[in-house]
Amino acid sequence: MLRTIAVAFSFLLLALPLQAEVIDIDNAELVRLRAAGVPIIDIRTAGEWQQSGVVEGSQLITYVDESGRVDAPVWLAKVQGVAKPDQPVIVICRSGNRTRAASQLLSQQAGYAKVYNVKDGMRAWVQEGRPVTPVASAVAQCPAGVRC
Repeated sequence: MLRTIAVAFSFLLLALPLQAEVIDIDNAELVRLRAAGVPIIDIRTAGEWQQSGVVEGSQLITYVDESGRVDAPVWLAKVQGVAKPDQPVIVICRSGNRTRAASQLLSQQAGYAKVYNVKDGMRAWVQEGRPVTPVASAVAQCPAGVRC
């Protein structure tokens, strides 16, 4: 019995590193990770980008459209143009709610090893008086081959 438990525990320990990791972060950590080169995916809608601006360097890839629909395969293909599953990625939305679903999709279904979820989203970023970039400037920064 003890041996069975030990074997099961060993398999569990071996499997843990293979599971994806979603980490909730605050704005201070977002700044640190951005400076380290971790890509930021802003999943809000175009209207939201226009309304508040975006974090400088963000890649604009809408997750839930204005009708409330998600086209996961198309969205994942766009994200993979910015960061591969073995690379960390930051996901941000207005308040942190949509990023929970997007982060889970990236980690559990697309195999992303480390996903950072900005827990309070752009709303907190703006409330803290942090800098934003107008959406026109951000769209100009989209990488080649990615339609933002």
